[in-house]
Amino acid sequence: MLSLVHLRVLAAVAHHGSVTEAAKELHYSQSSVSHHLARLETATGVKLVQRVGRGIRLTPEGRLLANRATEILGRVDAATNELAAQAGLQAGRVRLAANASSLSTIVPKAAAALEQAHPGLELILIDRHPVEALQMLRQGAIDVAIIFRHAGAPVEEEEEGFRLVHIGDDPIHLVSRRPDDSIANHRHSAWIGGCPRCQNELTTLCRQAGFTPRIASLSDDMVVVQALVAAGKGVTTLPGLALQAHRRPDIHTTELTGFTRRLYAVTYGDPPDPPATIALIHAIQDSTRQTPSPASPPTACE
Repeated sequence: MLSLVHLRVLAAVAHHGSVTEAAKELHYSQSSVSHHLARLETATGVKLVQRVGRGIRLTPEGRLLANRATEILGRVDAATNELAAQAGLQAGRVRLAANASSLSTIVPKAAAALEQAHPGLELILIDRHPVEALQMLRQGAIDVAIIFRHAGAPVEEEEEGFRLVHIGDDPIHLVSRRPDDSIANHRHSAWIGGCPRCQNELTTLCRQAGFTPRIASLSDDMVVVQALVAAGKGVTTLPGLALQAHRRPDIHTTELTGFTRRLYAVTYGDPPDPPATIALIHAIQDSTRQTPSPASPPTACE
């Protein structure tokens, strides 16, 4: 049976035309090179080298096998390098889906850190709400999803196959036109709702204050929602990340003590995750810790 070691020895001898030089390249002794050549001749049943004075030369059969050995070793080395690159995160790709507030705050910092640490790794980003992101994850269309869930909400995401990594908490803010506000002051106000998950969160907060909100407008866009509030068309709640991404100077925000969204990086399937996925999740965790609270709006003199 042919072995890669024997083929590598033959290829080195063919390249240098010398057992001595082949031994130097391979960091073998000359006797070891001669031994491998003898073993290869025994395995093939043909004469591969012949003595010429103090040197050697390949027979026609030896030249044929040496040429094929070079091709074989090249393919093996290429495959080894590709696997090493993937394992070492020098190449490959990882796909992430998240909603707009995460994509505009946490993810850019994580992407920059990932690129600096692993410049050969391709990161593909997709804007999706949590429910859609989980569907894509289950279908294999992405590798990681960032989702949120209100701290007291049912854990419907934790069905079989999904694995959640807690990456941080995002405080909820009341968004209105007046400072030092509270939800209880808006029992009779119009409210601006959003996606079903966000609206359930809003309804829960209002019911804890003793009323059911009257939803007058619907939008998932943080820019649109804040414009409606500034125009007096209602009040709403937004997470801190959304306010970090975009905040109008003519609105007021009040953090609701004790109300947070829990943020998770989610993968699907049996562990362990691929190295690229693990690297991305670590970058997201670091980015979440570094993301500041939403800045205060500028005053008129600024």
